[in-house]
Amino acid sequence: MEKLKQEMQDELLSILNYWTENTVDETNGGFIGTIDFSENKDYTADKGSVLNARILWAFSAAYPVTKNEKHLQLAQRAYDYIARHFYDKEHGGIFWSVDHQGNHKDTKNQIYALAFTVYGLSEYYAVSQNEEALALAKKLYEQIEKHSYDPVYKGYLEAFTRDWHPIDDLRLSDKDANEKKTMNTHLHIVEGYANLYKVWPDKELKNKIAELLHTINKHFINETTGHLRLFFSEDWIEKPDVISYGHDIEAAWLLQWCAEVIQDESLINAYKTHAVQMADATFEGLDKDGGLWYEYDPQEERLIAEKHWWPQSELWIGMVNAWQITGDVKYLKAVEKNWQFVQQYILDKKNGEWIWGINADYSKIEKDKAGFWKCPYHNSRACMELIGRL
Repeated sequence: MEKLKQEMQDELLSILNYWTENTVDETNGGFIGTIDFSENKDYTADKGSVLNARILWAFSAAYPVTKNEKHLQLAQRAYDYIARHFYDKEHGGIFWSVDHQGNHKDTKNQIYALAFTVYGLSEYYAVSQNEEALALAKKLYEQIEKHSYDPVYKGYLEAFTRDWHPIDDLRLSDKDANEKKTMNTHLHIVEGYANLYKVWPDKELKNKIAELLHTINKHFINETTGHLRLFFSEDWIEKPDVISYGHDIEAAWLLQWCAEVIQDESLINAYKTHAVQMADATFEGLDKDGGLWYEYDPQEERLIAEKHWWPQSELWIGMVNAWQITGDVKYLKAVEKNWQFVQQYILDKKNGEWIWGINADYSKIEKDKAGFWKCPYHNSRACMELIGRL
C-alpha cells in the first residue's frame, strides 16, 4: 500500500504538470479548447463548460495535497474565465460552450454542466474563501432547483434553452438516448450538491441531497444485477440501454460519499451495501489484462470492446472503497493489476497525461488529449482519493 500510495502521489503531480505546461491559453485567455492525439494545440477550438469546470475542480482539490501555489493560481484562472465567459448573466445559466475568444456559442442549459460548475466552484471556495465563487455556486443550485427539479415525479430534467424553455434535443452527447431523465446527470447533481454542502451546510440543501439519494436508490440502481439503469422518461419509464462499467464503479463509491457528507446513517448503510454489490458487478467488465472494458450491450449481447481512460480511474476508487468496507483483498488486487494495465497502455510516457484509451487489439484510440470530455478530473481525483484512503 505504501508503494501504491507513493506511485499515486507521483502520478498526480505528473497529470497536473501536463495541464499546467500544455493547456493554458496565453493567446485568448483561460485554457485551450482542444489538444489532439498528436499533441497539436488548436487555439481556435471552442471551449467547453464541462472541461473548464473540471479544471477548476482538479486544481482546487489538488492544492491542499500539493501545496503548490501554481495550482491555486490555475484554479483562480479557471474560476475567472468561468465567471466572465461561461456564466450567463442575463438568464442565470451556464453556456455549454464558448468560442476560442470567449463569446457564447452553444447557449443551451445542460443541467450536467451546471452541476459540474457547482462542483468546481465549491471546491474553489474551500481553498480560496472567494465569496463571489460561493455566491455563484448558490445561484446555480437555485437555478437547477427552479427549472430542472420535477415536483410531480421527483428527479431532475436534462436540459433547457438559454432562457429555460423546453428543448427538443436533451442529449449530453451523440451516443446518449434523448430522454428527460438520466443516471449520469443525477449522479453529478448529487455530487455537486454534496460538495456545496461541505462549504455551505444549508438545511434545505441537505434535504435535497437526501431526496436525490432516495430517488437514485429507487430508480437508477438495479439491485438484482448491481448495475445502473441509465435512461428514463419524465414519469420514470425505463428506456433500456447499455451497461456502463465506468459509471457503475464511479457511482459505487461516489453515492456513498454523498451520504457520508450529510451524515445520514440509513443512507450510508444502504449505499455501503450498494457499493460492494456494484463493485462485484464491475468484475464482469474486467479483462484478463486488468483493464476495464467500456460498455456492454445486453440487448445485442455485444461488448463495446474499448478501454477508455476514465473508467480505469473510477475503478481504483470504487475497488479501494469496497476493500475498506469488507477487508477483502480481491478488490485491492484488482486496483494493483489495473494500475499495471494503465501504466503499460494508457499513460503517455512521451508527452505526459493519459491517452483516450485502447481498442481490443491494443491499438490506441486517437482522440483528444484535452477537450470537451478529456479533462484532468477522473484521473487526478483517483490519485487524490487513493492518497487519502491508503
